[in-house]
Amino acid sequence: MSFKSLGLSDALLQAISKKGYETPSAIQKKAIPLILERKDVLASAQTGSGKTAGFALPMLQILNSEPAFRKRPVRALILTPTRELAAQVEDEFREYSEFTDLRSTVIFGGVGANPQIKALRNGVDILVATPGRLLDLENQNALSLSKVEILVLDEADRMLDMGFLRDIKKILALLPNKRQNLLFSATFSKEIKKLANEFLHHPVLVEATPENTTVEKIDQTVYRVDKAQKTDLIIKLISEGNWQQVLVFTRTKHGANRLSEKLEKAKITSAAIHGNKSQGARTRALSGFKEGKVRVLVATDIAARGLDIPLLPHVINFELPNISEDYVHRIGRTGRAGASGEALSLVSLDEVGYLKDIEKLIGERLVPKTIEDFQPTETMADVKADEEEKKRQKAAHHSRNRNSGNRGNSSSKGKGNRGGGRR
Repeated sequence: MSFKSLGLSDALLQAISKKGYETPSAIQKKAIPLILERKDVLASAQTGSGKTAGFALPMLQILNSEPAFRKRPVRALILTPTRELAAQVEDEFREYSEFTDLRSTVIFGGVGANPQIKALRNGVDILVATPGRLLDLENQNALSLSKVEILVLDEADRMLDMGFLRDIKKILALLPNKRQNLLFSATFSKEIKKLANEFLHHPVLVEATPENTTVEKIDQTVYRVDKAQKTDLIIKLISEGNWQQVLVFTRTKHGANRLSEKLEKAKITSAAIHGNKSQGARTRALSGFKEGKVRVLVATDIAARGLDIPLLPHVINFELPNISEDYVHRIGRTGRAGASGEALSLVSLDEVGYLKDIEKLIGERLVPKTIEDFQPTETMADVKADEEEKKRQKAAHHSRNRNSGNRGNSSSKGKGNRGGGRR
């Protein structure tokens, strides 16, 4: 099947050809004709499956075939969970619309709003946005959503994970009732289905791949190792393998920072990205990684969601995710576009339960291996002692915060606050 057989216009076919694409992906074959028929679509598609083109191309065709508005109000709105994904999606819209008269822009937090407001005032047909910044600018009357004809929720499952449900509902209330709705999600959880039922009208279900399957071309390897030895093992693997582009996942922001610092000390160029990093720092880290200036990008799940890094050869789970589906998202970042990829997981004793959950999800046994000089020696007693120590430190931390808060209250209220106590 060709892109032309999907009914796309010459202007879009020219842009597709310029990007070097010849045949549509599975999600594109299924979604494009349905969207062109103006149907609401509920689609299951992983990052890297070509889903952005799956909705961008038919949306551009629909908008380009209609008479232009003089002031270019926002006619299509794409909501994404992260700044990186928003920027990526808008880049694709810009490339595909090169031979049309359509304009697009992107808005997200973490950067100044004035350039975004200026772009909106100049008029745009397509707006890609993160929910928070969209509501901020709408509250400032910097944009109107009254003319939106097509709404896309991209990576809707991650938006719900990040707590955007309330914002999404506020945005839905600002849109015209009559519109086309498209929802793309890597998984169809109960929450996703409930949200879909609330705003999709007789949606057509599209599944590009069976839910939660892993990519066949990915070589998955599991190493059993003590938690305390993980950093030394990852340094050994990257150094001796001479790996030049490695995406590493940690479970926490603090863990990402700490691992990145230790890699730097071992003379392995590294950068961390997570929610506490500024947008500028995240953009620089990602650019350095893509350009080969940074060998290792250490990321948390939320920060890495939506990152599209072509031909990424190695993904390492420094820590297994406690949500099994996130394992599929993580390793799906390698082995793309027909290339082979390698996914390694370093599993300590306290993560064996997570590994069993992942095996159940993917329907595959991942037999752990060991490496000489890194054979695990941890016992369940060690794991329990470590958990007790973490609880003790957490309790001490809360106690210090509470005491400092009380001191602050008493000093601010002065001597006249007799018998105040806690309320």
